[in-house]
Amino acid sequence: MAVSAAAQESVEAAPASPEAALQRLMDGNARYVDNASVNTDHSVTRAARAQGQQPFAAIVTCSDSRVAPELIFDQGPGELFVIRVAGNFISEEGLATLEYGVAVLGIKTIVVLGHTACGAVEATIASINDRELPPGHLPSLVNAIRPAVYEVMDSAPDDLLAASTAQNARRNAELAKTEGPILSEAYTAGTLNAVAGIYEIATGRVTML
Repeated sequence: MAVSAAAQESVEAAPASPEAALQRLMDGNARYVDNASVNTDHSVTRAARAQGQQPFAAIVTCSDSRVAPELIFDQGPGELFVIRVAGNFISEEGLATLEYGVAVLGIKTIVVLGHTACGAVEATIASINDRELPPGHLPSLVNAIRPAVYEVMDSAPDDLLAASTAQNARRNAELAKTEGPILSEAYTAGTLNAVAGIYEIATGRVTML
């Protein structure tokens, strides 16, 4: 099926570098914060999207219903490769997904995006304080987030939730840079970057760490 000229022209060219990709995300977040989003007519590029996907960035984020990456960064469908799990950590399956994004889709930047008032991090802190794991399969979330809490527990007793959320994002962004062979090789070659950020739900603003 041929793609119309209007649909082709409306698809923004992919950023040429990891730095340009991150800047595009931050520019989009600034528009979102200012209530000036431009990616609102998703029907225009539907025909082009039917031909395949070319996302320029991967967002590893929480499953929290208040966190919507395409809205937060003002990007249209097909532009972000999103991995979601409560607590925004990277599991083995998440690594495989990122590797696919980098090796096959040409992802140039990975953003591990924590957020304020994260319930998964809060539950992990409670589990540590109570010395008790939650029921069901929830311990898998706690065990993944727990190292970040331990790393900042002594240095940030007044706001452990915020410090743990930030450290969890940092740890997983570092993993996205160093896990081999695909991600680490792309990072070393300068074709991929991975950064951590925090989304403030009350304001809509993303702050890079």
